[in-house]
Amino acid sequence: MAFANFGKDRVRSIPLAQITVNPAQPRTQFSEESLEQLAQSIAASGLLQPVTVRESGSGKYQLVAGERRWRACMLLGHTHIPAIVKNCTMKESAVLALMENLQRQDLDILDQAEGISRLIGYWGVTQEEAAAKLGIAQSTLANKLRLLRLPPQVQQLMRQNALSERHGRALLRLPDEPAQLAAAQMICKRNMTVSQSEQYIEALLAEQKRKKPTRLFICKDIRLFMNTIDKAVKTMTAAGLKVQSAQEDQGEFIELTLRIPKEPQRPAARLA
Repeated sequence: MAFANFGKDRVRSIPLAQITVNPAQPRTQFSEESLEQLAQSIAASGLLQPVTVRESGSGKYQLVAGERRWRACMLLGHTHIPAIVKNCTMKESAVLALMENLQRQDLDILDQAEGISRLIGYWGVTQEEAAAKLGIAQSTLANKLRLLRLPPQVQQLMRQNALSERHGRALLRLPDEPAQLAAAQMICKRNMTVSQSEQYIEALLAEQKRKKPTRLFICKDIRLFMNTIDKAVKTMTAAGLKVQSAQEDQGEFIELTLRIPKEPQRPAARLA
């Protein structure tokens, strides 16, 4: 079967069994229903876009892009698939795979975040430079990466229940992992919208603030307290207040007396 040329990249018919998946593939979940639909489309109209592979040695190939198409052809029992063979290194293949998938709207939000994180590692660049390469705002990129701070159990719940990026950002406002997990479980149980989730978490934070215990200052050495009072007396005296202080040791306690005038002492008028 002959295939058209795509510029410099020649399309070949390659045995499916000789192709392995790309370890840098950012997509971790493949919907069976979605694959079935794609397989039906390929069966009816043929494969409209070839997959992209790179040679990996000994007559083997590694996918660069098109794993869903490759899987769908496997489901149909095809033996061969049209493929563009790219002359690229494993690192270049990883970058191409990540870039190709990040441009797809259906990619899981956490897969997006992990893919971006890997790209930053491959490129060895800052978040700002990565955002420029990907054509997105730095704040957008940073918000996606922040989702990776969520505990693994929370990330799993987000995947299983298709929670959005805004759900994840709301959960990040909670102070610790147990609180984040409990909130995520409740959000999933009640099937909360983003707005409902944000209101729920806002209420949790308000309740925590209300219950937060007041910190008490405990002075273990009375000398520190007395020194603080002496400094305060000296400061008021320097400011013009004629402060009178007296202290008396009463055995179990010290009796301290301070007399502070309401008005600063006025200097005596000079005689002409």
